[in-house]
Amino acid sequence: MVADGILFSLLIGFLRRGTLLGISDLKLKFGWVFPILLIFQFSIYLLQERIYFLGMISGYLYIVVYILGLFFLYINRHHKGFLLIFIGVFLNFIVMAVNGGRMPVSLEAAAVLDPMYADALINGLYAKHTPYIESTYLGFLGDVIPITKPYPRDQVISIGDIIMNIGIFVFIQHLMLKHKRVKQVSPAAKVN
Repeated sequence: MVADGILFSLLIGFLRRGTLLGISDLKLKFGWVFPILLIFQFSIYLLQERIYFLGMISGYLYIVVYILGLFFLYINRHHKGFLLIFIGVFLNFIVMAVNGGRMPVSLEAAAVLDPMYADALINGLYAKHTPYIESTYLGFLGDVIPITKPYPRDQVISIGDIIMNIGIFVFIQHLMLKHKRVKQVSPAAKVN
């Protein structure tokens, strides 16, 4: 969902005559932390089913990633959109923290997805997700919102994802519209 939000934000930014020049002005405190957290989280995802011990502690590792990510977002909250991103990530963090480091996913909502997804969710580790069951805490903050047609990809998202993506949109629009493209005026139009 985050990648979709970024792509949508970029598309709207370009349609609004924005540029990517604002990225060069961007000053993030501890900016190097974010790519490291992404790589670390992706590594956990790839290896948690191959390395038994990693699978056992992966929920706790996801919590650590979220705590560090929240710290990064908090110290950069003065950037437009970052406070919304922080709130969305915090909501996702809360529901994951009280459910063993895993995001609960409604199997009813997941019915819009390929049945293999629900099977993987029920039968083992699936990234950082777990089925939403009776004993799930704060399940309403989990992935309970199905998205389907006309959206190009079927997904199940959380309220935190929605708030986070609104923040991403605000942030990217701010960056892109700092240096708008200027319409080219033809020489004939200048004379008139």
